[in-house]
Amino acid sequence: MKIVISDPKTGKSFGLEVPKDRESSFIGKKIGEKLEGGIVGADGYEIAITGGSDLAGFPMRRDVSGPRRAGVILSGGTGFTKHAKGVRAKRNVRGNIISDQIMQVNAKVVTYGSKGLEDLFPKAAAGEKKEEKKK
Repeated sequence: MKIVISDPKTGKSFGLEVPKDRESSFIGKKIGEKLEGGIVGADGYEIAITGGSDLAGFPMRRDVSGPRRAGVILSGGTGFTKHAKGVRAKRNVRGNIISDQIMQVNAKVVTYGSKGLEDLFPKAAAGEKKEEKKK
């Protein structure tokens, strides 16, 4: 499972892989719930779950209850692009509870810690990424 933590102050996002032994701390949580940042290595921070997507890429929606995938009629919002006024369509989306089918969790910082997120989650050097792709 991946988690993407967004910093509302700077507008930057930090993506990281959650270890298998810590994934269970996310399962059963709803969109909007707050978690301790120590779960992902951001001690002193508090993060709020804002959404996510499942194995097939279907987005989570706050107004669909449960961990299920459902076909709902949408007129706007997450999972639907409005092309004309008044258009509605049936779209598959995920519910608002994180399950083992969720591959990415999106979160934002609510309470800041003593260290900056840039210090906690440093980016790999650009040269290292190029070398890895060549192999």
